[in-house]
Amino acid sequence: MKQIIVFLFVIVSNAQNKPVVFESKVLSESKLSCRAIFVDSDKIWMGMDKGRYGFYDKKKDSLYIHTIQSVNPATEFRSIAATKEAIFILSVGNPAKLIKIDKKSLLETIVYTEENEKVFYDSMHFEDDLNGFAMGDPTENCLSFIKTTDGGTTWKKISCDNLPKVYEGEAAFATSNTNLIVNGKSIFMVSGGKKSRVFVSHDFGKSWQVHDTPIVQEEEMTGIFTADFYNDKIGIIAGGNYLKQQQNWSNKAITLDGGKTWKLIAENKAFGYASCVQFVPKSKGKKLISVGGTGIYYSEDLGENWTKISADKDFYTFRFESKKVFYATGKNKLVRFEIK
Repeated sequence: MKQIIVFLFVIVSNAQNKPVVFESKVLSESKLSCRAIFVDSDKIWMGMDKGRYGFYDKKKDSLYIHTIQSVNPATEFRSIAATKEAIFILSVGNPAKLIKIDKKSLLETIVYTEENEKVFYDSMHFEDDLNGFAMGDPTENCLSFIKTTDGGTTWKKISCDNLPKVYEGEAAFATSNTNLIVNGKSIFMVSGGKKSRVFVSHDFGKSWQVHDTPIVQEEEMTGIFTADFYNDKIGIIAGGNYLKQQQNWSNKAITLDGGKTWKLIAENKAFGYASCVQFVPKSKGKKLISVGGTGIYYSEDLGENWTKISADKDFYTFRFESKKVFYATGKNKLVRFEIK
């Protein structure tokens, strides 16, 4: 396996005025497209294109790729989530198939199927070993929303009678499995297209509020592509215009009140189109990393200022293992980053 060590030295003005060093190691350069990654204790699980999923075994230092035989070879798995015993991958497109994979035996079981010409699932998350959720584009007049309360054995689609209505042309983007965030009993879903809004529930989806945002909207490929919440109050949304990826205004905003109000940040500065943004763990909600069409960026002040740490545009998504280590993937690569 080809491995490359790259050192990225970045000077960031922080409280100690010390340089922040990013070290990266290429773990795999296999031919793949991946927008869904889950960091486990011993493995990095990935949902892929061509009807595949895979995992990088940390101890064996190897990437293993498996093809799901029960789906069309053109299937893409852009949503991934996990319980203690199993990994779940959810396909985009019609028919939608949600597959449970036993972590030890790798036994595959289809636990949910949905057929509809409009079906397109974007993101999935388990809050604990019982409660899991997934969201997707509207098949009727609301965002699609399915849930499990038995650890993923059975799933139920929630009726639009119990969900907020969407505007014509409002949907979501399956760019990095970050359209849905669950934090305790709080659920956050984000939309784009004709409207860029945040859907908030504080009771596991029983009731909802919807809040407008200042993120660019009105066109099909504009809006919120990614979101993260440090807790149930501090959050960030990002995205922009997929067709104009250098556009770095009206594409990133923060909230300090759980999504009720949003403030644009770093206007005409830092990154343009973003596919994934994440808070650095244990950073008190101050530190952030973003990947997307203009590279990788790092902030230490809740997104007011950003430093470009890499010009690589081929990362679609990433997740943290700890406050120092994260894994990023996208087009034909899996890379481990460490903040020194």
